[in-house]
Parts: sequence; structure tokens; C-alpha cells
Amino acid sequence: MEPDKIKPQYLDLMDLEREKGITIKAQAVRMFYSLGGVRYELNLIDTPGHVDFSYEVSRTLAACEGAILLVDASQGVEAQTIGNLNLAKENNLRIIPVINKIDLPTARPEEVREEIVEILEVKPEEILHCSAKTGEGVVDVLKAVIERIPPPLGDSAEPLRALVFDSTYDPYRGVVAFIRVLTGKINTGDEILMMAEGTVSQAESLGFFTPQMKPSESLGAGEVGFVATGIKDVSKIPVGDTLTHVKRKAKSPLPGYRRPKPVVFAGFYPVDNRDYEQLKEALAKLQLNDSSFTFEPEKSQALGFGFRCGFLGVLHMEIVRERLEREYDLEIIITAPNVIYRAVDKSGNVILVKNPSEMPPSNRILRVEEPYASVLIITPGQMVGPVMELCNQRRSIFKNMEYISSNRVEITCDMPLAEMVAGFYDQLKSRSRGYASMDYELIGFRESNLVKLEILVHGEVIDAFSSIVPKEQAQSRGRELVRKLKEFIPRQLFEVALQASVGGKIIARENIPARKKDVTAKCYGGDITRKRKLWEKQKAGKKRMKMIGRVEVPQEAFIVVISREDQD
Repeated sequence: MEPDKIKPQYLDLMDLEREKGITIKAQAVRMFYSLGGVRYELNLIDTPGHVDFSYEVSRTLAACEGAILLVDASQGVEAQTIGNLNLAKENNLRIIPVINKIDLPTARPEEVREEIVEILEVKPEEILHCSAKTGEGVVDVLKAVIERIPPPLGDSAEPLRALVFDSTYDPYRGVVAFIRVLTGKINTGDEILMMAEGTVSQAESLGFFTPQMKPSESLGAGEVGFVATGIKDVSKIPVGDTLTHVKRKAKSPLPGYRRPKPVVFAGFYPVDNRDYEQLKEALAKLQLNDSSFTFEPEKSQALGFGFRCGFLGVLHMEIVRERLEREYDLEIIITAPNVIYRAVDKSGNVILVKNPSEMPPSNRILRVEEPYASVLIITPGQMVGPVMELCNQRRSIFKNMEYISSNRVEITCDMPLAEMVAGFYDQLKSRSRGYASMDYELIGFRESNLVKLEILVHGEVIDAFSSIVPKEQAQSRGRELVRKLKEFIPRQLFEVALQASVGGKIIARENIPARKKDVTAKCYGGDITRKRKLWEKQKAGKKRMKMIGRVEVPQEAFIVVISREDQD
């Protein structure tokens, strides 16, 4: 690599990753290292750490033999660390524990080493220390990779089997599949087959990552690289498929991946309805690069045609939104994020509710169930009080608390997923001064006392404002919404009523007064009856207008509902 191209966080290639200081996309890279006179080829993949991108990690681990478990020397073991560690164990990977950032003034490597020994049950001497910033200890990490992690198994003489672990779209080369070759060998120009999808194509070009794409004539067993297929339909090469030769086909495909289940849903609508097709194409290309993201068409009475999108978390949703705006130059409106509910009607039928507007009337429902998650929080000891208070406000059920070191506490509780997506992570960071971390796992549905809250503007239900809330919070939430909407919906020539309704019953109301025109401005003196006639005429006109008038809800009103402040 040219020295002038080297920069900090080199593998964070997206502008979003650099701005937010997080890794969003897994990034593969091939490097060479000489040890004892032998030149080794290392295929490394840098993965995200945030809980919303755990699917990126799980896909990557299925393509590896080992994992470097990085722990911050100042932050210590975090909840995401334990979550990703369990994923690595499920894939039977050799784990190398490394304490990073030992150059920081706040580093406490000895305490962190004790935490790792407790969690991993390894010997203290197996834990390495390094600083990726200064380079201290990096050589020891590379030596450990070579000595401790077994080389990939697989014979290049066997039929080709390559796992598609990621992909991207190029307007000139079509779908570019990122592959890990387990057996066999692939050459430029070979006819290839996707075993699950049945897609037949040609390997127009292939190569490996440096991390830029570097062309190569072939890829053999154990190597990681890319294949440009020339296919323009992004759905023809799904992530997790097995790539093989058309003529010398493998007997069976690789296990692939479990499909991720979205847990947060939101509606994406173009500001300009003419951008609908462009939004559809952009979502399809993003889904190719991020298979944990789903979308399907939907129509809103207030917003027109759009898409119901599924995400693994709120941060995941924010990243997709920003990528649509930056990479595809789209202006979009997003409805308030919600989770999927299960409504059981009086006949015993189970109805999956992805959108609050799909909730059946309350007189037909027997019970409503919402998803719960098992939440693991790791926080400093002095922050336990504020963190526990936050969990109680979020309707959580306390399970366990234990000290994993002298000043690190592990809290386990069950929490409704809807409470988590409504800004819980931000509140957790705020109350713990940035030191707490969390990980979660879905544990199923539980019955809850929930109702559908509807907002009516001038007597018309605006489906984009509908939400499903706990019954005891419905009135306060309804008051908050109509109060905020009153600030952002402009005054009309007639009085507009803003109402919050539950089961057809109005629980909160605000009035937007009419904008009054001075119809008597031209009357100078004279009999007062002349002015009264004009006022009566105006009053009658406003009454007619109120009956037939429509209220255009501005985009700012939708945004203020979506980005509402927490009531904590």
C-alpha cells in the first residue's frame, strides 16, 4: 500500500463510519506476514461491534477459523463483547483474547485481564496486550494468529464450494459476490451456479481485497475474495448461497445462514411521490449489501405509496436512512419505529401486527402480546442506581445482578422490545456517563395490557401517527402528541381539532384556532350593522369551510412525532 494512502481507521471506508466512530460494514482484507523465514497469507475480516450489526458478525464468523477478541483497556469487557464471544463459540472458533488501547491514560490492563480470565476461563499468559494506534504488541498478535489459529482445510482438487458472505452492486459489473472458497478452485471465465437460487452466470472477473479490489486469475481453497457476475438483478445472488461450477457441480450446498428476523419496523416514504421507483431500486441495492434489512410495499392515507421496512434496531434504521439520503440523493419521510405485535381475536386467530394501523378494533381482541428481550447490561458499580431506575421506568422485569470485577456490575433483565427501541440505548449511555453497554436477545412474546392510540386531525385518522402503547400511558402520550402537533400544524381559515383516541373514545384534545381575515378593514365609520353583516357572512363561510375543508399536515409534524423526546 502506498504510504500517502494510509490513514487512521483505514478499513472504515464509509464516510458514515468515520463520522459516527463505529464500524457498520464488515471489511475483508488480505495481508502477508513472514515468520521464521516462512511467508504466510492472512485473510482478515474487520467486523462491527454494535448490537444492531450482530448479523454482520455472525455471517463473518461462519467464514473464519478463528477470532481476535478485542477488549478496550479502559472500558473493559462490554455486553456486546460477551454476545460476540458466544457467537464465536457457537462456530467452534479458536479465540485469541487481546487487550487493546493500552496507550490510553485511563487504561487499566490488569483489571481488564481479570475480567477476561473470569469470562473466558483462560490462563492470564494467553491474553495479549497491544495498541493499534502506536503499534505496540501488534507483532505478538500476528504471531498468535499464525501459531494458534489452524490453517483452513479444503482441497483445491475437489468440486468448487464457495460461501457468499456478502455482496455489493456495481453499475458496470453487476452483482459482485464476496466469497470464501472452502473447496475447489475458481478461475476467471468459469461458468458458475448459485446452488440455492439456481442462478447461472460467468465469473467475469475475480480477485481479493487489499482492502481495495485487486484482480486475480484464480481463487483456491481457503482464500477470501470477490467474483463479478455481470448479473443485474440483485435478488439472484442471496447472501448465504453456495457458489459452484456448472459442469462439475458440488454434491451438496454449504449450511449458509439463518435468516435474520427484523425486530423494528418503520415506513419509508418519498417526499416527492415521483421518486417512488428510485426509492424501490435504492432499497433493493441496499438489501444486497445488507441482507438483515427487509422491505415490502405499503400505502398510507396520509403519505401515499412507500415501503414497510424491517431493521435489527434503531441505529440500523438510522444508518439505512442516511445511506439512502447520501448515496442515492433521496429525500424520505420515516414513520415512528415500532415492533411487531401479536393480536389474538375472540375466535382464537393470531394476527401479526407490523403496523399499528393493522391492529383490529378493541372489541374484537381477546389479548395482545408483545415481544420481550433478555437484556444484558454491564455498568460501573457507582452507576447501578440510575441504570436500575431507567430499567424500572421501561417496564423491565429484574432477573439478576452480579459483580464481574471489583467495579463492574452485570445486570440481567427482561424488557419489552418496544421500550428498547424508544431511545433506551441513548438514555442508558446518558445516565451512565457513557460507560454502560448492553446486549440483548429476543426471548418470545408475552401478554401485555396494550391499546392502539390514534390521532385525528379535523376528524380524520392519520394512520402515520398511530401507535400501540401501554394502556396506563395512553392518556399522557396522547396529550403529548396533540400538544406537539398543535405547534407544527399551521393555522387554517377554520378551527381545527386535534384529538387522541383509544377504542373510539377521545382521551385528549387541542384546538388550532382559525386564522382570521379582517373583513371590515374597508369600513370607515358608519352604522355598526354593516360590520356585523360582514362578520356574520364570514362566520357562515368558515362554518361551510370547516365541513368540507382538508388539513395538509406538513412534513415537520411527522418528524416531530418520530423524534419525540423520552418522557423519562
